[in-house]
Amino acid sequence: MRKVRKFNMNIVCLDLEGVLVPEIWIAFAEASGIPELKKTTRDEPDYDKLMKWRIGILKEHGLGLKEIQDTIAKIDPMPGAKEFLDELRSLTQVIIISDTFTQFASPLMKKLGWPTIFCNSLEVSESGEVTGFKMRCEQSKLTTVKALQSIGYDTIASGDSYNDLGMIKASKAGFLFKSTDKIKNDNPELPAFETYEELMAAIKRVLD
Repeated sequence: MRKVRKFNMNIVCLDLEGVLVPEIWIAFAEASGIPELKKTTRDEPDYDKLMKWRIGILKEHGLGLKEIQDTIAKIDPMPGAKEFLDELRSLTQVIIISDTFTQFASPLMKKLGWPTIFCNSLEVSESGEVTGFKMRCEQSKLTTVKALQSIGYDTIASGDSYNDLGMIKASKAGFLFKSTDKIKNDNPELPAFETYEELMAAIKRVLD
């Protein structure tokens, strides 16, 4: 008998970078030869501070949106990520909640089969310089999960970084995925997985 898709009030909320695709800024740091840009939300909990610092480095080196998009065009999803996402979307509803930007996400969403993504937007000048950024809302991941819960959904969340902890801890079930030793050690109550098979099995247990 074909398994019925579980639309019944569950939504899985996934981080993007580090979970389904490689970290964009690390890839760009390697492509541009600017090692400072390897710092991510795994290292800096304050996203506002991190982005302002990144924009300053881009300005200092005369780099803009085009150069970053050229790097993103060469990034592929992590091995097994699309298959994991396809299977998960056959079981329940899935939203990717990311602190990345629409200008970065589109080519990656194409490679992942166009899943739903909630993310932010960059402010870019006519010359292509990144001048700022606009967040959808404060604490966007936690706020989004709470909003989904307020309209009757149970959320199941997974991510790898400091900025994922809020949505993970606020959800009916939450999991760390491919996280750092420090984050795992600081949050021993959160189940932590390294493979899509493990994460899928954990999510299925919650859905069943």
